[in-house]
Amino acid sequence: MPVPKEEVLELMRMTVDPAEVGEIRELWKEHSKAEDSRSIEGLLATLSEDCVYTVYPDDVSWHGHEGAARFYTELLTAFPDIVFELQNIVIGPQGVVEEAIVTGTHRATWLDQEPTGERMTWRNAIFFPWDRESRRFKGERVYTDMPRRVT
Repeated sequence: MPVPKEEVLELMRMTVDPAEVGEIRELWKEHSKAEDSRSIEGLLATLSEDCVYTVYPDDVSWHGHEGAARFYTELLTAFPDIVFELQNIVIGPQGVVEEAIVTGTHRATWLDQEPTGERMTWRNAIFFPWDRESRRFKGERVYTDMPRRVT
């Protein structure tokens, strides 16, 4: 097994401060409520200025608040009725990891996939890395098994 990179070792060595974990939990709740209410402004308020959104396995990224706003605008346009049904969550000093079953009707292009008009269901695992300096999330790393059409 390879030795983890120094950044990973730093994450593993982080001390747990219950007050900070509570702060992270509350910010995640704010983020989730903003997403449910389709508030781009509310979502951006939970993110660091230099946030990065990446979706895997596509390996597509959006950078900064402008990029995050594009990410959400594109996602919510493609799936205007999107629902994230939380299945699991872990909160610690490194951030938040959640697992969700996602459903939505594919109404516009998303990740180079043309709209099908079909109701879709898939799983996401999302990591929200915590930025101790800004007291915000540094974005999201979204791992998805969303169905794809071969083009």
